[in-house]
Amino acid sequence: MSTPIVVNNLSKEYRLGRLEHETMLREVIVNMFKHPLRRAKRKKETIWALKNVSFRVEEGEVVGIIGRNGAGKSTLLKLLSRITYPTEGQIKVRGKVSSLLEVGTGFHEELTGRENVYLNGSILGMKKKEIQAKLDQIIAFAGVERFVDTPVKRYSTGMTLRLAFAVAAHLDPDVLFVDEVLAVGDAEFQKKCLKTMDDLRTSGRTVLFVSHNMSAIENLCPRAIWIEGGEIREDGEAKDVIRAYLSMFADAQRTGHDLSAIQSRGGNGEVRYTGIEFIDPEGRATNLVRSGDELNVRLHFDAREEIRQPHFGVMVYSDMGSLVTTFSTWATGLDVPMLPRGKGRIDLRIDSLNLMPARYYLTLWLSSMGATKYDHLDHCVAMDVETSDPYGTGKGMGRRFGLIYVTGGWTYGGGAEGSRGNQ
Repeated sequence: MSTPIVVNNLSKEYRLGRLEHETMLREVIVNMFKHPLRRAKRKKETIWALKNVSFRVEEGEVVGIIGRNGAGKSTLLKLLSRITYPTEGQIKVRGKVSSLLEVGTGFHEELTGRENVYLNGSILGMKKKEIQAKLDQIIAFAGVERFVDTPVKRYSTGMTLRLAFAVAAHLDPDVLFVDEVLAVGDAEFQKKCLKTMDDLRTSGRTVLFVSHNMSAIENLCPRAIWIEGGEIREDGEAKDVIRAYLSMFADAQRTGHDLSAIQSRGGNGEVRYTGIEFIDPEGRATNLVRSGDELNVRLHFDAREEIRQPHFGVMVYSDMGSLVTTFSTWATGLDVPMLPRGKGRIDLRIDSLNLMPARYYLTLWLSSMGATKYDHLDHCVAMDVETSDPYGTGKGMGRRFGLIYVTGGWTYGGGAEGSRGNQ
């Protein structure tokens, strides 16, 4: 029996180039008129997205790939899928490979959904009769019956994702690569995805599954590989690897709320988060965060340059990696026209923290309205939410009741016939 996936000393280097003096379009134009004959010097920078990665995946294994944003997970799947090529090392992938790396990867937007199914099947080496036999099943799974003869460019993101996953999973691949398929789509579709991936596992297919959802990884994958900074940090039983991965985030709480020393972060660095505080309703810094309480999250930052119209964001994740909620200045309509150079702060007010008692992790981002990212810190702070008594009954709220609670009340209208019960 041959091994479907063999990776030896795999490394991938990217070369980045940026203008040394000019960072904004208006500065480029102004300098062109001021110094028409001078060429801006271009700095050459390189980063290693992956470095000396080696592992084997046996036939029928379902392996979860975990790690923070920018760790190299998606780069690994692109290399295995031959979308890009390694700088160093060797890859051997045997059998028919199907990949779902981004929404609609491999789709031609001018073709209809039906035509894209045939196109993807042909790429996998399947005959027309084989594709035809699976076509109705694929369309039904994706729920795009009414739009199957419409060009994909007119599909919503959710429709495109559903069809892409259906194609990737149902065209009988020997090896399936899936990257964050659970990040988009409603709960019902996510449930169908998980069921299909479980069916692939039991049918002996080989699957590599990238996700931030630790519950899905633990349920689907007996084995997990943790990638950190482009290197394999740990490879073993999923439960043990996930525990080690999450314990790293727990260390963030013990090291305090100073964010300036964190090296593993994204963005161009023109603005950096330097600290975070939890502020109680009386304006005092606190470490006690309780269910149902009002809470202010104070973010400290340092801007190296003047920044126009920045957008601040906070994402809250459960202790198993599920996204619970997102707060952003864009969503609430707060407009910050200009961020001056130097230190500053911004407060997020949460009127009622409707989270059940548990440990949560905060991811912070800071970006422009366009594609520019200034800073991104994954799971940088652990927030322990303590129990409280929001209803004043003395019974409190516990994790066994779920992930969040919604305030409400009950009204009893009597017995089988409510009107008689009130007489």
